[in-house]
Amino acid sequence: MAVAGLSVLIPVYNCAVGELIHSLLAQVSDWPGAVEIRLLDDFSTDAYRQSNRPLNDLPGVHYRELPRNVGRAKIRNQLATAAQHEWLLLLDNDSLLPDPKFLARYAAARHQAAVLIGGTCYEAAPPAEAALYLRWLYGQAREARPAAVRQAAPYGQLTINNMLIRADIFHRFPLDERLTGYGHEDTKFGEVLAATQVPVLHLDNPVIHAGLEPAAIFLQKSEQAVCNLARVYREDGLGTDSRLLQTALRLRRLGLAPAARVALRAVAPALRRQLLSATPGLRHFDLLKLHWLLQQLA
Repeated sequence: MAVAGLSVLIPVYNCAVGELIHSLLAQVSDWPGAVEIRLLDDFSTDAYRQSNRPLNDLPGVHYRELPRNVGRAKIRNQLATAAQHEWLLLLDNDSLLPDPKFLARYAAARHQAAVLIGGTCYEAAPPAEAALYLRWLYGQAREARPAAVRQAAPYGQLTINNMLIRADIFHRFPLDERLTGYGHEDTKFGEVLAATQVPVLHLDNPVIHAGLEPAAIFLQKSEQAVCNLARVYREDGLGTDSRLLQTALRLRRLGLAPAARVALRAVAPALRRQLLSATPGLRHFDLLKLHWLLQQLA
């Protein structure tokens, strides 16, 4: 019986991915089967497209460009449709590999579950640029979790970045393309897998999240994510594993949501200023996200 091959799927948007691709190519021999790397550019600026086009000449690498931006869910579905192999490895374009054993660890664990989540880590030292500190702080405190912690709530802790999944499972449950903005396509995907009892295994096999956004952009993307969270709750009743949504729904049950909405609206500008300062606090970030969500659920 032929060994199942691997398709590495990376959507690209305004990011030079050469370092990631070369790191992956150096490890393809650790996967006991054929490996392809598929890159699909989501209408990046011309400078990034020109930077990434030469990657198409590398062995096993397929690079293509879209004529317009289609968003995070749809581009991943398109990559999965084009994939040739039985296993799919979904990575974000701003990821880096922490060591030479990344693919080897996935290869060793692939028989244990249909879906494997490797996790995310961040550089130990904070970034030198002050504007990037909030994104690094949030990642270190909220996203860089060991596998044992994530496995305690395997579907709620599921992230699409750094996910190894059997292709037949992904084709059966494609990402919801109605979620065109940033965030929570993985929330809905996780709950769909939970409802159908697809096994999910979390591993300590992280990628480094290297593409830290300035605080202003991170806040903008986080507000989009809150809008998507409200949408998956309103339309599908999903997202209730989220502590943020649990807090908002508790306030609504207690009849306190209107007062909280007014109070948070009043302090929202001050919360934003604090988060854009040199010493941002995650408690302020939590309150600002609650403000956004209460507005969405009004």
